[in-house]
Amino acid sequence: MDETRWRVFAEAEGKTGSLWWLWVVITGDAVAYLLEPTRSASVPQNHLGPDAEGIVSADRYVAYKALGSKIRVAFCWCHVRRDFIEAGDGYKKLAAWGAAWQARIDNIFRINARRVKADPDAFLFEDNALRAALCAMADDRERELQDPALHPAQKAALESLRNHWAGLTIFVSNPAIPMDNNEAERRLRNPVMGRKNYYGSGSLWSGRLAASAFTIFQTCLLNNINPHKFMLDYLQACAANGGLAPRELDAFLPWNLTDAQKVAWRYPELPP
Repeated sequence: MDETRWRVFAEAEGKTGSLWWLWVVITGDAVAYLLEPTRSASVPQNHLGPDAEGIVSADRYVAYKALGSKIRVAFCWCHVRRDFIEAGDGYKKLAAWGAAWQARIDNIFRINARRVKADPDAFLFEDNALRAALCAMADDRERELQDPALHPAQKAALESLRNHWAGLTIFVSNPAIPMDNNEAERRLRNPVMGRKNYYGSGSLWSGRLAASAFTIFQTCLLNNINPHKFMLDYLQACAANGGLAPRELDAFLPWNLTDAQKVAWRYPELPP
């Protein structure tokens, strides 16, 4: 999950100002965009529901931390890495220290990348290497935090690493969970690029329409479906139904497509 700002230039009951938020939720087979007037924890809580459980990959924003005991948050290592980059860039005397911590984190990424691609025989070796590297990192963190001369920027980065450690290491026992939240950020890239060109939405209904369109297009792409061909066939079905939505909407859901539809709408297209 992730979120970004989105302007809606219209008055709405209970809402002051034009700043809204576009949230994205990604599962194995679907992408959902939510246009909401708030950035509070109520958005993911309402979307997931009171009985939801499992793992959410997200950044360290407080809204995700408030999802409840049934949901664990796998925090993004790229955001942690950024802490050390900013400390090194912000203070010349911390440049080497920041680079050393970036190298530690990069090493974790490399080991995990090998681990998730390894065959069953090699997995245990890479898994042990990963756990050893994380233990060494935790030891380095605690040793440095004991230094009374620690710079405030160093202390802030290391304490954040310690405070989020449980969520940052969820991926160790759950190899299918990514180490970063880059997938959600990539799914927000096109809306952000659009935002820079047309600044948002002129009305609430158009904003809701945009979120629905983003949902359809990105869900198509996630399932290797050409959005243009998908929408063309859908609109043709609407025309055949007298300008109304098709009676059998479920037939257009990506996971309900026939084998013929999957071939005809495949994206990228199969070579001739």
